[in-house]
Amino acid sequence: MRRISILGATGSIGGSTLDLVRRNRADWQVAALTAQTNVADLAALAREFSAEMAVIGDEAQLPALREALAGSGVTAAGGPAALIEAAQCPADLVVAAIVGCAGLAPTMAAIERGAAVALANKEALVSAGSVMTAAVARHGATLLPMDSEHNAIFQCLAGNELSDVRSITLTASGGPLREWSAAQLDAASPAQAVAHPNWSMGAKISVDSATMFNKGLELIEAHHLFPIPLDALKIVVHPQSVIHSLVEYRDGSSLAQLGPSDMRVPIASCLAWPARMETPMAPLDLAALGQLTFFAPDEVRFPATRLAREAAEAGGAAPAVLNAANEIAVGAFLAGQIKFTRIAPLVSETLASLDLARPVTLDDVFAVDQAARARAAHLLERC
Repeated sequence: MRRISILGATGSIGGSTLDLVRRNRADWQVAALTAQTNVADLAALAREFSAEMAVIGDEAQLPALREALAGSGVTAAGGPAALIEAAQCPADLVVAAIVGCAGLAPTMAAIERGAAVALANKEALVSAGSVMTAAVARHGATLLPMDSEHNAIFQCLAGNELSDVRSITLTASGGPLREWSAAQLDAASPAQAVAHPNWSMGAKISVDSATMFNKGLELIEAHHLFPIPLDALKIVVHPQSVIHSLVEYRDGSSLAQLGPSDMRVPIASCLAWPARMETPMAPLDLAALGQLTFFAPDEVRFPATRLAREAAEAGGAAPAVLNAANEIAVGAFLAGQIKFTRIAPLVSETLASLDLARPVTLDDVFAVDQAARARAAHLLERC
């Protein structure tokens, strides 16, 4: 029996992970589960899986969590320090699925313990890529990419050398607004932007898919996970979301990973690594799919991928600024404060107005993040 901790247990990634654990209960002991504010679901999951520890990020809700877990034998804790404790809890695998920069410190704590970390938190590598990869090397930790695209690359690279790679191509669905005109995009509502045709995701990541920022952030992540030259990292729009990424080798061979649009597939890859496990997914029916199509990204209507590549090329604090400004802009769009077409310009303006030193420590990353959020918020007020 292996021990698992899930940081962000009540989110979509946490839910999909626990679904697989539920189907294989004899293989797993749940060490720690965390959530930010969802006391009811966290308590229910902790009871169901007999977790040793349940942590609520919002410490003000700790009394409610204690009450919900009374008599269960589950240890209840709350606050940022408790999230660190959960990440450091002895476990064979730590699933890092806390959304946003709130997941940085717990993820780093798991890395510093030398754990195997299944990484689903984009901000960890986008904002703190060099800091985090240095910590992985220093502490002998293992990073398993859980994003569908990066997990696909990970699978396509198995048994091969990075020195033999000619290029890596990340596929993008293009989101729900892919075929919209500039005028239509200008009038897009939050409900329209989050209505992803292929994936079931939270509001923020769904908007990121619609703007293509999601793919831009993934490009930066890929650069840290699979260190090849930036110009060898490519993006192609693939509306069917069947091919999740491709790796081209110097002999002209290209390997692609195909699978259904369900996060349980890459999650299962991480849970079972280096082996395989059963999932409830039906086999791909290529004849029923009929065709797979591909398009070059339109960086005029969707400039996010260009901004992300420029931030990656600039290095230093730029990726962290890009990520923080995007979070502010997406939040403003979801709140009805700005138009969909103002998200990318707000990010661009924030990048252009800040010149911050390269972060060396996690505290540096947090400082850059806060400065970028403050600047983006100031620019937002001027809109």
